Amino acid sequence: MEKDWKKIYTGTNFYKVELIRQVLEDREISAVVMNKQDSSYKFGQIELYVHERDEEGAKAIIEEMSEIED
Repeated sequence: MEKDWKKIYTGTNFYKVELIRQVLEDREISAVVMNKQDSSYKFGQIELYVHERDEEGAKAIIEEMSEIED
């Protein structure tokens, strides 16, 4: 991965990580999903990265989304 990208979220549910990525993209924050799960047994992590200039805004959006889930 290029430098200047920061990991902002880690999870095991691909659909949740992809939903977060879509929300970030809708708010014009480029995001990349890196799926590190084993394809057969589904253990491991899925990571979400954004450019470091968007890190604070992206974390605020994820926080806002988690408040809605609760």
